[in-house]
Amino acid sequence: MLRMEQWPVALTIAGSDSGGGAGIQADLKTFAAFGVHGTSAITCLTAQNPKRVLAVEAASPDMLRQQIEAVFTELKPAAVKTGMLFSVPNISIVAGLFKNRKSKIENRKLIVDPLMVSTSGSKLLEPAAWKILTQKLLPLATLITPNLAEAEILADQKISDIEAMRDAARKIFARFGTAVLVKGGHLKNATEAVDIFFDGETELLLSAPFVKGVRTHGTGCTYSAAICAALAQGHILPHAVELGKNFITTAIADSYRIGRHFALGNFPLKNLAGATGKTGLHRSHSAKCSCGHS
Repeated sequence: MLRMEQWPVALTIAGSDSGGGAGIQADLKTFAAFGVHGTSAITCLTAQNPKRVLAVEAASPDMLRQQIEAVFTELKPAAVKTGMLFSVPNISIVAGLFKNRKSKIENRKLIVDPLMVSTSGSKLLEPAAWKILTQKLLPLATLITPNLAEAEILADQKISDIEAMRDAARKIFARFGTAVLVKGGHLKNATEAVDIFFDGETELLLSAPFVKGVRTHGTGCTYSAAICAALAQGHILPHAVELGKNFITTAIADSYRIGRHFALGNFPLKNLAGATGKTGLHRSHSAKCSCGHS
């Protein structure tokens, strides 16, 4: 009798990118690269390309709820990530499902990428939705993955260097009681792409060389999706973050051209070991960590 390989399941709750470089499309490609079966709940349609977002249309709350419930009824994701949620009703639906102790989503691993504004400056979150996001959803997360602009808002401080990133990570952890990964790819005058992870016990400083001549799109989506996929496979959170950093580093380095733009490279999980060593990693002296070094 033929024995079929069992794949873990991950769910992305995010917007659809018509350009194929970010959002649901990027998440599903990343899940597949990790050997994880990707499921999805689309929060909104976007008309966008690597240059800009032209239009956004949110899904109805009922449709979003039914998508999520349809997945959990039969497929039971081992990990979930959220991306572009956009509206107050959408955030309320997702937060309500995760907060409900009787829900089938209980105790699942949840990564929240608090998307506010795209790198091109387009708004990805309605103004009124930010308050709901911070009050209802972020405290339920396993990990929050803000970029610098988002981290400045969440920590209520300016971030101009790595020490400020570390301080912001601690403030965000204290505010929401959840692990945080502050992404420093846009830190001014930085010589490397540095990210700070902090979960109350473990601090990771993850660094990688900048890849010159490549303008990327969808890196934040891909990074958080890689962490989600690693969690679905059973890795503990600090190690999942390491794997995510290695994955996005190699994806940027392996970018390919599409017209006048670039797309992130995606590669099979068996090649993930090839990324090891490309990312420098340092733990704080006070850290308590049992995870392996990727």
